[in-house]
Amino acid sequence: MTTPATVRTEVNLPLRMADGYTSSARVITFHGLADGREHLALGLGDSMPTPLVRLHSECLTGDVFGSERCDCGPQLRESVERIAAAGGYLLYLHQEGRGIGLYDKIDAYALQDGGLDTYQANRALGHAEDERDYTVAGQMLAALGVRRLRLLTNNPDKARQLTALGLDVVEQVSTGVHVSAANLGYLVAKARHGEHELIGLPDLDLPA
Repeated sequence: MTTPATVRTEVNLPLRMADGYTSSARVITFHGLADGREHLALGLGDSMPTPLVRLHSECLTGDVFGSERCDCGPQLRESVERIAAAGGYLLYLHQEGRGIGLYDKIDAYALQDGGLDTYQANRALGHAEDERDYTVAGQMLAALGVRRLRLLTNNPDKARQLTALGLDVVEQVSTGVHVSAANLGYLVAKARHGEHELIGLPDLDLPA
């Protein structure tokens, strides 16, 4: 059985997004996370009995540099505003490249430039298609006193894993679909292969 995590530090942080949107967050760190890595929780908006929660995997290229090869940056921006309005938490998880790390993610990009999709590229590098384990997310939520939640995601695997960890996911709430010319193939692969529920994604005749 996983040892419970505890809250380590909580500080207030004023936020200003690249487009000028402002909010404030309670940034929370933890002791005792199962993987020994540094993950953050951002408490946004008012405390709610059934908070809106997003598990957001760190993406340096998308979140910081604005890469259009993925939809991570726009999803992060959307999630902060929606959670601040509804009340809840954004868990910022140190899981670059679906868990394969930053350098291997860049290597996977090179393979995608050669014709592989995002899942095939991970396998070609000797990784699983998605190596993310949300045990730490369950620990973080338990430390925050969250047992029931609304999950902001298009990825049903997140809901499955949290449910298996004993959390009550009462609703899966979809994010928007942030399509660009550079990420369309990536999003199609996530919908077709990763079972992501991307409502409104253009139904194009692309290779399966």
